[in-house]
Amino acid sequence: MTVTGRKQTACVRRRAPRPEWTGLLYIAPAMLLVIMFFVLPVGFTAWMSLHNWPLMGAQRWIGFNNYFRMFNDGRFVAALNFTAYYTVIVTILIFAVAFPLALFVERQRAFVSTYRTVIFLPVVVGLASASLLWVWLANVDSGFIGPALKALGLVEKSPNLLATFDSAFLTICVMVVWKIAGFTMIILLTGLQAIPTDLTEAAVVDGANWWQRFRFLTLPLMRRTIALALIISVTGSILAFDQFYIMTSGGPQNRMISVVYYIFNQSFVSFNLGYGAALSIALLAILVVISVVQLWLLRVGEER
Repeated sequence: MTVTGRKQTACVRRRAPRPEWTGLLYIAPAMLLVIMFFVLPVGFTAWMSLHNWPLMGAQRWIGFNNYFRMFNDGRFVAALNFTAYYTVIVTILIFAVAFPLALFVERQRAFVSTYRTVIFLPVVVGLASASLLWVWLANVDSGFIGPALKALGLVEKSPNLLATFDSAFLTICVMVVWKIAGFTMIILLTGLQAIPTDLTEAAVVDGANWWQRFRFLTLPLMRRTIALALIISVTGSILAFDQFYIMTSGGPQNRMISVVYYIFNQSFVSFNLGYGAALSIALLAILVVISVVQLWLLRVGEER
């Protein structure tokens, strides 16, 4: 090789990007979006939480007073309790409906594609639109649910389903299950279809019945899928807002105010933007802790 050729080869080597820089270039657009739409807003929210930040006028530094205030805020504690109660109930109901549906549509049968499509259809409806739809369905005069219950002889007259806490809470839970169960079903269905058929056939040959196959084969192999569906369901339930705002406006008697609804009231009704920012940071911390605990429990179960 001539001297000139060696110089050209060395130049090409110097110009060739390093593998780590190549990878950074590929993920740079995603990193930029995360920084712009998550890191910077969270940082600004944290900065706002340290101030008395009115809608109009100058901001005033108050340190951690907003965070100390929330510990003595009875309405915030009530919102936390209601959100936790709602999260537990609706998550159990979603899984109680979605898992049997996933088992049903996982098997090859006639019209199985149609079943999957029909069950998944409510997912494509926006939550606000679904809430408005169910407000009409639950209407005591022009709705469908009340007259249907009366026609079936279950009630003497059409009830106002959104007038009392128990009936309104049940109506919202049914609406959310109708809206979300199809999405959870698809997640669980992917986990079911990922189980090797060889293992199922071997279990059948060994004489395992349906419950034994489900208990000792299906559930352990679907641990990660179930954890993903559980995290999504819990996170979405904690962040619930639209259904309570549209269907009941926090009522009756302000007993259905979720944490996000309370943050909305503090920020955009009472215009306590600094306190609302502190509540948002606290809610973010709660979500991070819950997600970490769920992932830790998943890892502990795998080590066993």
